[in-house]
Amino acid sequence: MKLELTRVKKNDKMLLKNLLELYENEPNDYEEIDANENENKPYEYKHLDRYFTWENWLAYFIMADGNHAGFVLISPDSVALDIPTDYSIYEFFVMPEYRRLGIGRFAVNSILDMYKGNWQLKRDPRDKNSVPFWNKVIDEYTNGNFEIKESYPNSGGGTYSGGVWGDVFFFES
Repeated sequence: MKLELTRVKKNDKMLLKNLLELYENEPNDYEEIDANENENKPYEYKHLDRYFTWENWLAYFIMADGNHAGFVLISPDSVALDIPTDYSIYEFFVMPEYRRLGIGRFAVNSILDMYKGNWQLKRDPRDKNSVPFWNKVIDEYTNGNFEIKESYPNSGGGTYSGGVWGDVFFFES
């Protein structure tokens, strides 16, 4: 399988928005989602325009054999409000049919190799799929040289649904 990352161009904004909507509405077993809450509102990702107009806000499609398999969004903003960083993985998504094929690992490793510096990543500790993924991928990439602050109260964006604080990884690429 041929894997690559391609920079999202301005004319691909609607495709990224559609993938973000899939990502945001993916069912999980730890959050209560009210489908009626937004039934008459179009989906809006509040930071979308930043990836096309702000410096160092970067968006990449994850491609598998020429097909869109997901995306990775990078920001220069810290997810830990009290600790500066060079980059944060703000959003990361691999579509379900492309999972468990090494595509996510490829995307993370490629991004970290492309942008050297101090990194942060916030994750929801209740996500039974992403917790083991991030534990393994970051541990392997850094050879165990990372820090994780669980239920970190200074993480940006506040809490996840249900008042849960995110876990924040700190590491260097």
